[in-house]
Amino acid sequence: MDIIEIINSRRNTKSFKSDTVQKELINKWLQAGTMAPNHKMTEPWEVYWVGEATRTKLNHKTNFFNAPIVLAILSKHGANEIETTENTVATACFVQNFNLAAWADGVGTFWSSLAVAPKIREILAVPEGYDVIGVFGVGYPEEVNPPRERTAILEKMKYLP
Repeated sequence: MDIIEIINSRRNTKSFKSDTVQKELINKWLQAGTMAPNHKMTEPWEVYWVGEATRTKLNHKTNFFNAPIVLAILSKHGANEIETTENTVATACFVQNFNLAAWADGVGTFWSSLAVAPKIREILAVPEGYDVIGVFGVGYPEEVNPPRERTAILEKMKYLP
C-alpha cells in the first residue's frame, strides 16, 4: 500500500481478533511515531503498556473492543502554555504515525479519550505535568468498517490576501 491508500483506509477498529501482536512490531510502530514533528525536539510523548489488572480497573464500557494490547500515550507539559500546546500537538502527530505504521502492517487501533477523567488518571498513575492523549486498543481487526462521508477539503479552505 502507498501512504495515501494507508491514510484513506485506516479506521478506528471496533472489533479485534484475539490474536496477539508481537511486542517487536508494536515497538517498531512506536519508534516510527518518534519521527513526528516536535518543536525544539522536546519528544514529549510517553507510552504506558496497560496490563490486565489496570485494564480491569479502567472498566472501559467496550473493554477496548477486546483488543489484545492496550497502550496509554501521554504528553508532557511544557515550560509554558504555548509549549504545552505544542507538545500536545506533537504527541497527536506521534499517535498518527503510530496508527498509520500499524495499519500498514494490517493492525488496527481504537483511540479512546477516557483518560481525561481524574479517576482514570489515578488508575493509570499519570504524574503531574502530563496529559493523556488517549488510551489505545491495538490488534488485528476482525472487520474493517467502511469510510464515513467526509467534508470536501475545498469547503474547508480559506484564502487570505
